[in-house]
Order: sequence, then structure tokens, then C-alpha cells
Amino acid sequence: MMTLMTDPGQSIYLDNAATTPIDPLVSDAIQAAGKEYYGNASSLHSVGAQAHEVLEQSRERLASLLGAMPSEIVFTGSGTESNNLALKGVAFANAHRGRHIIVSAIEHDCILRAARWLERQGFFVTYLPVDNEGLIEMSSLEKAMTDKTILVSMMHVNNEIGTIEPVEEIGKLCRKRNVYFHSDACQSFGKIPLNVDKMQAGLLTVNAHKLHGPKGVGALYIRSGVAVEPLLHGGGQEKGIRSSTENIPGIIGFVKAAEIACSQMESEMRRVTELREQIISRLYQEIEGVYLNGSRTYRIPHNINFCIEGMEGEGIRLQLLLDDAGVCVSTGSACSSNDGGNPSHVLQAIGLDPFQARGGIRLSLGRFTTRKQVDDFLTIITEKVKQLNPIF
Repeated sequence: MMTLMTDPGQSIYLDNAATTPIDPLVSDAIQAAGKEYYGNASSLHSVGAQAHEVLEQSRERLASLLGAMPSEIVFTGSGTESNNLALKGVAFANAHRGRHIIVSAIEHDCILRAARWLERQGFFVTYLPVDNEGLIEMSSLEKAMTDKTILVSMMHVNNEIGTIEPVEEIGKLCRKRNVYFHSDACQSFGKIPLNVDKMQAGLLTVNAHKLHGPKGVGALYIRSGVAVEPLLHGGGQEKGIRSSTENIPGIIGFVKAAEIACSQMESEMRRVTELREQIISRLYQEIEGVYLNGSRTYRIPHNINFCIEGMEGEGIRLQLLLDDAGVCVSTGSACSSNDGGNPSHVLQAIGLDPFQARGGIRLSLGRFTTRKQVDDFLTIITEKVKQLNPIF
């Protein structure tokens, strides 16, 4: 089993937006739960009842972190599943009201591909553009709405460039227009303040493995009264919204990770912001042609996305050179890594051409990122960039 590698000479992990190492306290909670709460939460016997009790306690604890009611939390298998349930579930349950859906052009692939699938089922989707920092323009959103619009889905924080969207303004507009608002908050939950009532969200997606919890577990907040058609049909678990035997150890690990992250959020935001600013400042000082992608102001503390002018075609090579030196970074979304080096749809949406959009390097910091790791990374990347071949 791998352990957190923070000693000199070991890996410097700067890809926390893809996934995070599990917090040891979370691992302990998962292992204990696997031994103690092994029953099926739907079984009527005492072992099943014990599993059901801890499931509902976990639901209450997660709801309290989101500002929601326990009855509004549906546990799922991932953020992707939650996003698909939100889009497809709302679309089919509300098609009698209208068949128009609005998503941003920089959503995660699971949102965009679900939207394209819905188009093939007879729905109409508007892909709302963003400005050159990746921000939604509220006037454009309002103009895009019609009396047939049933859902707006806008992510809270972009997974590639870290831009924080004006979700409270979006939620307010959607409430005014009687349109459901869904937000993918996988990159923000546990990292920056989030409250479903302040956002006026009808639905909200969160998952565990972006905040030092386990993979394979997520949740969808569904505001009371929001109509959603299930994707899975079976035993009727999760109030019939998501049939499948609940992953009790995973759920316990998820909630433990969320509680740790939320309890440390304020101090972690300050610490990680300092590390981020140190990296950005040194990159500008030491590497000619560096430019930042996304907003400098409305940016989550944990994210840096940059290109090097004239060397955008060397992005993947730079990633491999860094990996050889023990540094883990990303050239985009991990969920798009099988696209054969295609340009990032996010970077193109903010105005980069296809060549530039292949060259984005994403650094994403986490709880276990140290100042020494940052210093070591900056020394390594400065040397590795010298091995690249500029293209002018």
C-alpha cells in the first residue's frame, strides 16, 4: 500500500484536482466501518438495522455541512453519477414543463456528454460561453432563458482553471425564473465556503475523492420538491432515487473526510493561497513566456493553470519530464486523459487557440502539499523547461 510521500527524493504530488491521497484518519474510519457495519442497510435483522442507523447518521452529518436537510441527500457512486442523475433525472421528470437546458461551455465532460445525449433524446441545450477568465456573464444567462427552460447547470469551481463561478447570483436568477439550478461542486466542497441555501441550488453534486476521501462514493443534494426521475431501478434504496446497496464504509469515509476538510477550511485556504501565490510569482520570475489561464481574482486557492508561450506543443513532454523527476502534474482534466492529446475545451472556451489549448499545465495543491515540495518543484520545473523546444 502506498503511503503519503513527503520525504526528500520522493514524489511531489501536485494533481489533487484529479484525486487526493486518502487522509489516514479517513482510512482508519473506513477499515473500522468495514468490520463493524458489514450488514445490508435494507435488511431487517439487527446487523442490517445497525448499518441503516449509521447510514442515516452519515446522511445527517453530510447534510449539516451543506446547509441541507438529511432527507435531501442521496448517496451515489461518484460525482459523474450524481451529475448524470441531476441532468437526466430532472430532464425526464420535467419534460412536460419544457425541454430546454442551459449548461456552461466549460463544464466537466460528464455534464457536457450527458447534455449531448439528452439532445439526442429530443431536448434542446444551450452551451453558454464564458469570458476570457472562464466566468459566466449573468446577462448572457438571462438572455438564454426561455419559458421552456427547466434546468441550468453551472459548476461552482472549474476543474481545469479553478475559476469560481458566481453561483449565488445564478441561483437567485434561476429562482426568480422558476428554473431548477444544479451545480457541480466536486472541486469546491471542503475547500471554500458552500451552502445550498445561499446558492439557492435545487441540486448540487459532491464527491469524496477530491477532499482526501475514498473513490467510488458521492452524493447529490436534491432540494425538497424538486422532481427527479431515477436512472437506476431496483430495490428502491435512497428513497427510490438511487437503487443499489449503499456503500456504508465508503459513505462513512466520505463524511469523515468532509468533516475534516470543513473543520480545517479557513486555515487551509490561507495556507494554500500562500503556496499558490509563491508558485505563480516564481513561475513568472524564472520562466520566460509564462501566462496564467483563468481568473487571478476569482480562483480557488488550490489551482494554478499556466502555459509557456511558444512551448504549448511541449505540454505533454513537460509533464513526462516532471514525472521522471518525481513530480506529478496534469495537462488537463484527468477524466479527459484518453482523448489522445486533444485540446482542452475549457482553454478553448476562454479564447486560446487549439495549439495553445494543448499546452496547459495544471498544478493542484492539497492538504499534504508542503512548502518544501513547492520549493523543490520550482527548482525542478525551471531546469526541465530548458529541455523543451520552443515553436515559433
